Amino acid sequence: MFDNFEGIRIYVYDFDHPPPHFHAISAEFEAQISIETLELIRGEMPPGKLKKIRKWARQNQASLLQEFTTLNPHLNR
Repeated sequence: MFDNFEGIRIYVYDFDHPPPHFHAISAEFEAQISIETLELIRGEMPPGKLKKIRKWARQNQASLLQEFTTLNPHLNR
């Protein structure tokens, strides 16, 4: 797990696929969100939670991208 706040768990997985993204899980919802654009790639999340996730991600964008790059060296070729 990368982080946990307000009942939202953030994950960055190894051996994942492009584009660089993270996973946000809250209750029965799961979303994949682009690290670069903060757009929803896949899944769903209630609007209020998505807004909190994007705010958090803007503050942690560099760390998220570094973590994705470190865990997915196969994409850096």
